[in-house]
Amino acid sequence: MPLLTFDLIEGRTDEELKALLDATHYAVVKAFGVPERDRYQIVHQHPKHEMIIQDTGLGFERSDNVVVLSIRSTQRSDKQKKEFYRLLVQELEEKCGTDPKDVLVSIVTNGAGDWSFGFGEAQFLTGEL
Repeated sequence: MPLLTFDLIEGRTDEELKALLDATHYAVVKAFGVPERDRYQIVHQHPKHEMIIQDTGLGFERSDNVVVLSIRSTQRSDKQKKEFYRLLVQELEEKCGTDPKDVLVSIVTNGAGDWSFGFGEAQFLTGEL
């Protein structure tokens, strides 16, 4: 945990997707201090006409390489979030050629009781995690 969901315009190769997921995981591990095998990533690809991702009036245009990343996680500090955003765009630009303006992130916070990693148990509450 955290659980990451990527919404992308279709057309990336398997290698491009792997690079995107690996770069994002690196940023998660470094910024949030999670274990290496704490990796939960889901990719949804859409036809171009199904994604309208504008700039909230900031004055820039996005390309077809836009990455919309939704993260569900227990609470992270503002410092951790800012470091994650910085590392994420750095890694995506370096490893994938993704322009930082094409990266949109939303983090939704939940609590320890909101997670079950299997077996019908809440591992954060039972003390297993």
